[in-house]
This record gives sequence, C-alpha cells and structure tokens, in this order.
Amino acid sequence: MTHKTVLITGGTGFLGSHLACFFLERGYTVVVLKRSTSDIWRLEDVKSEIQFYDIDSISLDDIFLKAKIDTVIHTACCYGRNQESISEIVDVNVLFGLRLFEAARKNNVQCFINIDSLLPRQISNYSLSKSQFREWLEFVPGELKVVNMQIEHMYGPKDDTKKFVQRLLMQLRDNVPLIPLTSGIQQRDFVYITDVVSAIVQVTEKKDDLEHFTNFEVGYGVSCAVKDFVDELVSQYRKLHSENSSILDFGAVPYRIGEMMTVSVNISKLMQIGWQPEVSYVKGIQKILEM
Repeated sequence: MTHKTVLITGGTGFLGSHLACFFLERGYTVVVLKRSTSDIWRLEDVKSEIQFYDIDSISLDDIFLKAKIDTVIHTACCYGRNQESISEIVDVNVLFGLRLFEAARKNNVQCFINIDSLLPRQISNYSLSKSQFREWLEFVPGELKVVNMQIEHMYGPKDDTKKFVQRLLMQLRDNVPLIPLTSGIQQRDFVYITDVVSAIVQVTEKKDDLEHFTNFEVGYGVSCAVKDFVDELVSQYRKLHSENSSILDFGAVPYRIGEMMTVSVNISKLMQIGWQPEVSYVKGIQKILEM
C-alpha cells in the first residue's frame, strides 16, 4: 500500500480513537485534531505513533501545511448532552465543519469523509445541525471527493458512558435496583464499532471509484426492538454475574418528541464496494462483556 496520511477530527473520542488505531495498524500516518483539554486515555497505548494538534492553539491552515493530508475523516461533533446552547452546537457541527472542509479543499486533500447520523433532522438540535452540514457538503462544487456516512446505533468498548449501551452496563454493574427504560418497542440497527471502522476504511481505500458526493448508510443491516437488545444484554450479563438483581422497568421513560420508531438501514451501496458487516448484536454484546 502506498504510504498515506489520514487526519481525524474527534480522534480522542469513541469512533475516532478506534479509527486511529486501525489506520496505524494498516501503515497510515495518523494526524489527530483535539482540544488541549481532551483526555487521550483511549489512545494511551499508541500516543507516541500519532501526530496530535490542539485545535484551540493552532490554525487549520498551519496543520495542513505541516502535514500532507490525503484523507480527512470528520468525526468531531457536539451532541448537546452537556446543555450546550444552539449556537454552540451549530458552531461545532456546521461552522467548524465548513472551516475544515474549506481548508481541505485549499490544500488539495483527496477525500473528505463526514460522519453523519440517520436521525430525522427535526428530532433534536444535534440532528438538525448535522443535516444542515450534510446539505452544505452536497451543495458545494469542487474537485474534492466527499463521502457522507450516516451511521445507525453504534456501540462497543470504550464508548461514552452517557450513551445508551454503556449507561445500561454501568447500571447493571452497580446493581441498580430499578432501571427505568422506554417500552423498548422502537427499532434500531445496532452496529458494532469494528464494523463501522471497517466500513470507513473500505470507503477510504475505494475513494477513487466514487462520485463527487456519495452517501452511505452504515448499520448491520438488520433491525431489532430495543427491548430485545436489552433483554439479550441482561441475559448474557447475568450468565457472568448471577448476583445481579436489577429490575428492568420498561415503559417508565416516555419517548422523546419525534422519536424514530422504525429504522431501515440500506447497506447495499457499501456491500457493492466490497464491505460486509460481521458482528450481529448478539455477538457484539458478547464481545463487550468479555472486555
């Protein structure tokens, strides 16, 4: 493989850190953009192999001048989980993304991969801002290849403890007496982190065959009820920890306004370029419990 350099925003986060490690294993030079306050615990074992830049202390232009970037993978985002204002969410999810995209165009980057969501745009400030940035990427002409990857419910080791699967695991480990949940009839396509990473890597290595703007949906390709996922997780957990006595209170939490009750992820375009998912949610749960 020809030596390549990939720049990852949000590289200290869940997806970004897994991508950084995988690209290092494949011989890429990896550049990670982060804040000076970011915790790099997910990359502790490989930090000496990565070029880190603190985005709050160096300009994007200087970063692109220092490193010849072939591909940008933009994973950084603001979910609004810490009570950020609308303007703060838009600044991260739209304006910073546009500044990054413009810098990539100016510095002859070959491919810009944006990590997006399948959530309906009207469900939250986060999903609206992500859809707005996607529209800008599709609208702006140019030579730079743009790939938008809409990822369904991603999970796996080293995930954020505020997210659904990790939060539920923490409650089980703490033997919380009563765990409040929605009724769980909403459908989700749970996609394991290694399948997400392999999809992104496949797109990176097949970028020359893609059109100017390509949108991919990323999932396992099979949806299930959230309740079925939770029941499977708890069942597997109790095989390892029979002392757990937590009660699952399905229906205690109301659905958020505009909740997506069904989901259908079309992975056929990814399969056409040689990608195949490997980890069902049953196998994925087994993997995270083994770690």
